[in-house]
Amino acid sequence: MNEQFLKRMQGYLQEEYEEYLKTLDEDAYRGLRVNTAKLSVDQFHDLKVCACQPSSICPESFYIPKDIKGLGNHPAHLAGLFYMQEPSAASAVEVLDVQRDDWVLDMCAAPGGKSTQIAAKLQDRGFLVSNEIESRRAQILLSNMERLGFSRCMITNTHPQQIAKEMSGWFDRVLVDAPCSGEGMFKKHSKAMDDWSEEHVLACAQRQLHILDSAYAALKEDGTLVYSTCTYSMEENEQVVYAFMEQHPDMELVDCGVAFGRSGLPYLDLDTEKLRRIFPMDQGEGHFVAKFKKHGVQAESRKREEKPAVVPVFVTQFIKQSLQEQPAFLYENSGRIYAMQQPFLKLKDIRILRQGCQIGEVVKNRLEPHQHFYVSNAYGAGMKQCYEMDDAQCLSFLQGQQLPIAGYKGYTQMLWKGYALGFAKGDGMVLKNKYPKGLRIH
Repeated sequence: MNEQFLKRMQGYLQEEYEEYLKTLDEDAYRGLRVNTAKLSVDQFHDLKVCACQPSSICPESFYIPKDIKGLGNHPAHLAGLFYMQEPSAASAVEVLDVQRDDWVLDMCAAPGGKSTQIAAKLQDRGFLVSNEIESRRAQILLSNMERLGFSRCMITNTHPQQIAKEMSGWFDRVLVDAPCSGEGMFKKHSKAMDDWSEEHVLACAQRQLHILDSAYAALKEDGTLVYSTCTYSMEENEQVVYAFMEQHPDMELVDCGVAFGRSGLPYLDLDTEKLRRIFPMDQGEGHFVAKFKKHGVQAESRKREEKPAVVPVFVTQFIKQSLQEQPAFLYENSGRIYAMQQPFLKLKDIRILRQGCQIGEVVKNRLEPHQHFYVSNAYGAGMKQCYEMDDAQCLSFLQGQQLPIAGYKGYTQMLWKGYALGFAKGDGMVLKNKYPKGLRIH
């Protein structure tokens, strides 16, 4: 165990240090957050997925027992009804206070816990841009956003500075859940404590300030910025907040407006009562949150350019055959077809992994549909042809097996207890499985 790290924690916690040491020998908190874009909290409890206890941090978040295993393969998880998330990780989005029509940027979004939480709060209104600079992690973000059914959003894989350049002044709210030294995650990754160093902490703090500069540029006048980390170090928390405000005097530190956690640690003349810290003694693994309001005049706000909607006729015919109500806008990119309820945005040098719902891909003058189309919150409920599976059929479907069910021809949405898991293709005698191979359980 890193003695230098522990000495710093003793300085932070004083008389609570011994209590903190005890938590290091305890199991990490485990939890889940209900995806209210698909069902209510009461409806989730009715499914009896597992016993769970409510969290004071977020109304949709719950602690789950330490002995519960295998929830990742539960049909409710694969149907996107909940997200595995330790409750303190939900704190930053609660502070962000998202409103239905907001344009929101999640600057460092992978693996997607906070983006899926934001998207649920938008209630299929407004718009969300979820960005991740690392390509591998961006794919995980995309997968989680798809599984939970979100499509009124854009998933990007680019540098924060490019976001600031092309999306200057676009956003009502920006979240920076910054890459950090991860001191609050040491129980999950014990080797990280042994590898900890003050040099790494200071390097993280510098990177965090650069990311915040980009977030500032993307934020509208009178917009809200929330900065969060899962670390304890003052250099990455209070000191970053202080330095950011020194660099941007028009940013006001405002009260987080929540009851959970505790105030920040004293630092110079910073009003740390407005900050929130969560230690393991506060029923969470560790989080820091600060909230700002932007008062300065936006120097430059780039126009939101829109992409034209042009798709082959057979695509529109397929969608009409599949859906009761048609998407407002369609777009094709490299043979992939996307749908959204608002115009598609045109960006120059930002890598877009997905914008809207991926309907499918054009293959030899026909449309091969995509998983996202059938599980999307925007379109999944409007499918004309669907099949309700019992538990045994559901298990077979998730394992990739075809189902001996007659009477269905063409693409069919597959449901479990009314919730979409994917799709199959019927030939009148069987339903041939189209559940993605990478998602199948064994």
